[in-house]
Amino acid sequence: MGRSANSIPSGVADFDSIIKGGFPAGSVVLLAGGVGAGQVEFALTSAAKLSMVMQDPTSKGFLLGPAKDSIMPEQICYITFSRSREDILQELEMSFNQEFYDAFQKVVKFKDFSSSYFSKTMVPRSWSGSDPTSLFSSSSNKNVLESLVDYLDENASRSMIVIDSLTDLVVSASIDIKDLVAVLRGLQRISKKWKGVIYLVLTDDVLDKRMQNMIMDSVDGALVFEWSRYHNSSRRQRYMYVEKFISLLPHLDKERIARFATTVTARSGLVVIDAERIT
Repeated sequence: MGRSANSIPSGVADFDSIIKGGFPAGSVVLLAGGVGAGQVEFALTSAAKLSMVMQDPTSKGFLLGPAKDSIMPEQICYITFSRSREDILQELEMSFNQEFYDAFQKVVKFKDFSSSYFSKTMVPRSWSGSDPTSLFSSSSNKNVLESLVDYLDENASRSMIVIDSLTDLVVSASIDIKDLVAVLRGLQRISKKWKGVIYLVLTDDVLDKRMQNMIMDSVDGALVFEWSRYHNSSRRQRYMYVEKFISLLPHLDKERIARFATTVTARSGLVVIDAERIT
C-alpha cells in the first residue's frame, strides 16, 4: 500500500506530488507566515479544491492529480473567532473563481465562535453577530478555548478542519498561552485517532520567538510562508517551505528541495510554480 492511501490531499497538486499524496491522516499542520504571504490562501485552496471533489467525485483525478488515490475527508469545517462566514466568503469570491466559491459555500461547514471570543470585552454583542440584548458582551459559562475543544470533539473525526486563525487565540487577553499550548499538545495526540487533518493559521511575528517555538513544537508539521524580493528589484515572490514534518522531510531531502515558489491565481488558488533545489 502506497503512502498516498494513508494521506489526505492538500489540493495543491504539485506539492502533493512531491510529498507522495498529501498530509498523513491524523496530522495537525501549522500554516505560519507574514500578512498576505500565502498561509490563508493555502487553507482556502485546500478547502475549496476538496469541496469541488466532494461535490463531483469524478473530478478527483483532474483536480487532485497525483493525490487522486489519497483519502478524502468526510466533511470540511471552517472555524473562525473574530471573522464572520460572510467575510470569508466575500474574500473567497473576490480572490478565486466562481467554481471555487460555489463549492466552498455549499460544502464547508462554518463555526463562528465570535460570541465566546468577544465575551468579557468592550465589543458590543451586535458587532459580533450576537443578539444585542445587552450593549456589551456578557460572560458565558465556557471560554472560547473550552468551546473549541467541545466542537472538535464532536466534528473533527475524519474531517478537514481549518482554524482561522490561531492568531486570534494567542492575542486574546482571556486565554493563557500555556493553556493554549496544552490544548494543542492534546490535539496533536487525539488527532491520530480522528484520522483527519487540522490546519492552524498563524500570522508570523505576533508571538515572541520562544512562544512561537512552543506552538511549533506542539504540532505535527509546519509550513512557513514568506515574501522575498528579487535581487535588485522591487518585485516580490511568495515562497513556502516545510519547517517541520518528520514524515515529509525525507522526501524533500531526497530531492534536495529547499523551498517552493508559489503564486495565487483566481483560476487555481495557491499554486506551486517551482521547487528550488539545493545545488
